[in-house]
This record gives sequence, C-alpha cells and structure tokens, in this order.
Amino acid sequence: MSAERSFTALARLWPFVRPVAWYLAGGLAASIVAAALGLVGPQIIRIIVDGPVTSGDRTQVVWGALVLLGVGVGEAALWFLRRVLVLTPMVGVERRLRDRLFGHLGDLPAAFHDEWESGQLLSRSSADLARLRRWLSFGFIMLVVNLLTIVGGASVLVWLDPLLGLTYLAFAVPSGVLTYRFQRRYRVLARRSQDQAGRLATSVEEAAKGVRVIRAFGRRPEFVDAFADGAQRLRTTELAKAREQANVRSWLIALPQLALTACLGIGVFRVAGGELTVGSLSAFLVTAAMLSWPIRWIGVLLADTLDAATSTTRLFEVLDARNTVTDPEHPLTVPDGPGELRFEGVGFTYPPRGREDDGTDADRSVLRGLDLVLRPGETVALVGATGSGKSLVTELAVRLHDPTAGRVVLDGVDVRDVRRNELRTHVAIAFEQPLLFSASVRENVLLGRPDASDAALTEALEVAQADFVFELPDGVDTRIGEEGHSLSGGQRQRLALARAIAARPRVLVLDDPLSAVDVRTEARATAALREALAGVTTLVVAHRSSTVALADRVAVLRDGRISAIGDHRELLADDPYYRGLLWQGEFLDEEATA
Repeated sequence: MSAERSFTALARLWPFVRPVAWYLAGGLAASIVAAALGLVGPQIIRIIVDGPVTSGDRTQVVWGALVLLGVGVGEAALWFLRRVLVLTPMVGVERRLRDRLFGHLGDLPAAFHDEWESGQLLSRSSADLARLRRWLSFGFIMLVVNLLTIVGGASVLVWLDPLLGLTYLAFAVPSGVLTYRFQRRYRVLARRSQDQAGRLATSVEEAAKGVRVIRAFGRRPEFVDAFADGAQRLRTTELAKAREQANVRSWLIALPQLALTACLGIGVFRVAGGELTVGSLSAFLVTAAMLSWPIRWIGVLLADTLDAATSTTRLFEVLDARNTVTDPEHPLTVPDGPGELRFEGVGFTYPPRGREDDGTDADRSVLRGLDLVLRPGETVALVGATGSGKSLVTELAVRLHDPTAGRVVLDGVDVRDVRRNELRTHVAIAFEQPLLFSASVRENVLLGRPDASDAALTEALEVAQADFVFELPDGVDTRIGEEGHSLSGGQRQRLALARAIAARPRVLVLDDPLSAVDVRTEARATAALREALAGVTTLVVAHRSSTVALADRVAVLRDGRISAIGDHRELLADDPYYRGLLWQGEFLDEEATA
C-alpha cells in the first residue's frame, strides 16, 4: 500500500466522521493553538533574557514569568479541551462503523460466509475498529499537530538565526529519508500482522467449538502445536514491526540531538563574537529542544497511521463485498395463495475460486435445469447422492442463494421479486446442522415469530418432540449455552424443527431435520408432523425411509436435475438409481435393514 493509497483508504472514513466533524475540527484547532503557544514560550524567554534580565529590572522579570505561566496554563487547558471534544464523538464513529459492518455481514448471502474465515471477520469487527477509533482520537490529530509544529518551529529557528536554522535543518534530510524507507517497509508488516491475527482468531474459535472432537480423538497436542506455530508467526511479524519502529525512532532521537549539539557549539561562538544575543540563543535552543519531541513521535505516529490505513482497507474489503441477493427495486407482494412452490429450469453455479485459464474450479455448477412442482399442501421428499445439491435446493427456496438460471416461484410470484423479509414469513426452514443462540429456549424457538402465544410455543415443541425443555431448570425460559452446546445434537435438531414449525409458514423446508435423533423419537415426531403439516406445503430432504414416509411424493435429484418422481414403492420398483441409493447407503431404509 503506497502513501497515496493509504491516504485514499483513510479518506473513506469521512462519511462516518462527517456527523461529528465539527468536534474533530475543534479538537484539532485546540491542539494546533496549544502547540503554537508552546512555540511562543521560548520567545517570551528571549524577551526576558535580553530585556529585564540584562537590565536587572526584577519587576519586569516577575511580569514576564507570570506571562510565561499563563501561556503554560492555556496550553494545558487546550490539550484538555482536545480530549473533551474528541474522545466521546470518536467512540460514536466506532459504533457507527461497527453497526454498518454488522448489518452488512447479516445482509450478505450465504456464499460470502462460506468463503470467509470467521476469525478474519471477528478481527475486523473488533481489533481493527478499535484501532481506527484510537487513531481518529489521537493519532490523526497528533500527526497533523506534530507536522505543523515541526514546520512552524523550523521557520522560527530560521527567523531567529538563519545560519543556526539551516544547520539544524541539514539534519532533517537524513530524517526524511529514514522516515520514507520506514513507511515502505512497515506498511507490508502491518498488513501481514493483522491478517495473521485474524487467522489466529479463527484457530481459537475452531478449537473452542470443536474441543469435544479434539479431545475425543486425542488431537489436542496437534492443535496446540498448530496454534503455537500461528502465534509464533504473528510474534515474528510483531517483533519485526517493533524493530522497524525502534530503528527509526532511535535515529529520530539521535539526529535532533546531534543537530542541537552542533547548533549549541556554533551559537556560543556567535554570541562570543557579538553576532547573536544570549536571549536569541536561549530561545533557539529551547525551541530546538521542543522540536525534538515531535520529531521523535513522527515515527510512532506514522506507524499508527499505516496501521489505521491497513485496518481501513481490511474493513472496506468486507463493506465493499457485493450483495448478490438483494431486495427488488419494485417489490411484489405474495398473494394470499395456497402455497404452491415451483422450481422452473433452475440452475446454480458457484463462482470460480481459481482462474478460468488454469482450469482451477472452471465448472462449479451444481444444478442444471431442475424442474419441480410442490402442489399446495403436499409434502415432497428430496433424495439424492451426497453432494448432489439437496441442501442447495432448500436454500434457494428462502433466497439464501439466488439461482444463476431459471427461477423459484411461490404462488405465481418469482421469489426474487419479493422482499426477503416478507418471503421468509411465508417460507421457513430447519437446517440439518441447527444453530441455536445464547438465549432462552423461548427466544430460540420463536425467532421467526416472536409475538406467538405460549400455546403456539407449546404446540411447536410438542410436534417436534422437544418437550424435554419443560424439564429444564427454568423451563422454556432456560438460557442455553453458545450454539446450544449444552444440549445434545438431537435436542438441538428438535428445537430447530420447533422453530420452523412455530413460524407457521405457508411453505416449510426441512433439510433432514431429524438425522440426529433416535428412531423411536423420529417415529413420534414423524407422526406429529404428518398431522401438523396438514395444509402446509413441505419440502423435506430425506436420508431415512422413515422421513420419506412423511412424503406424498419422492423426487430424485441426479446430475443437477430431477430424474424421477413418484411415491416410495413406485420408485423402488421402477427406478434403478433410487434403489441404488438405498443399497449404497445414501439414505437408510429401516425396513430393508430390519
């Protein structure tokens, strides 16, 4: 990232800063005036030394000291004002950025989240945003103030004595070269460090979620070693950053001191020769000493700015991600129909991960002209080989993806012509891998219909055979752990099924919702579902013949198309591919294995 690109990246923060721009401008102005007062102090010293001190007028010395004290108090008050004006508004900027990022992440299609590591998203929404807030509150203002202080101070030095001023500035040339080289190297390390931190966050999250599996298979040492390797790489990068900062800061400390020493030697000779007054030399040396601090901090502030630019780039990599599943500009309303769901010539191809010219992932098509009609109130089971795209079909129904060809139609309306929130009040889904939130059972089950009555909640739980929740310590108000890990896999699936049922949709989509429950519980749930789903159009992905028993018809997905459709016994008799799915174990036929 070049300096120009760093500036361009940081400039993209302006829309978020604009609402509090006057506070930022006020804090910057207060800081500039404070820095200017700091440069006034040495001139007061010059006047006191060349005037009252030389003449022996003690009264004037006292007045001069009081003026100097007043300048110092004013400078301190202005620095305090800068903190008052800036800190709280910049926390608001961080909140707006976080709200925008979280909202955008929630709006992006499932394909985006399939490609991105969760740790990278977590590091962008936490560490990167905190870094931007600190830079806006301190780094940006201090960088501007220090640069202006150096320019203003150098001008004062040349004004006080051109020879000494130019001598001091001669040492600025190597400082500039060192700073330029530093920022070129440091920006690479800054990006590497933040990306490595994101990958490390992913490792921690995966290990925390998979701790049971890791321990069960005795792989803890390997995961610890992998984490240690990632942490060591991050440590190496951070040490390289620290070395770069230490190196440039050492030179930025040493060079001003060398310049000050040279100017002191020359100045003494000029005072002795009557070419310079003691007061002017004193003012020059005090001003030069004051400039050493801004010069020292330039390296640190430049590093903070490059870190902030990298964080901004990483943030907008997410915010710039295009949402391919959006609400229509002129949305239609789904008519109050019976719940007919149609897949008409549906095709779906995942975007390529590699380059087309090298053959990597050149064809990632899954569906190729799929046609399927679910009649109102009908239950259709979808079966197919592993990886055939069954789950993708269910996700197309609720617009987690959009087809790349053809269309999905609900009661005569293309689902892409309907607002997503409205569509999802008509179509509900229960996933094979259920996700529960760190909330109460009630809040999890009524996620799609939060205003439902207790009777509707109880009915949904009973149909899904999830009445075990009534035995929990606080019943339906019991809070379950993160992702529901305090429950068994079958219990989580039943709560997810209850959530879909409680939404009272026109169309219910079930992605093998009972794969983790025992056969007896599944039989009870199947019987309850058959009664509860009367009048509800249902698409269910099946891996068990008992799940197929729910269905009025069975659709066979093969090579991206529906190759056969009929009832279970007809397909067993007439479709060799369907029989092969049973024999190959693609779904379990309890009757055949009894």
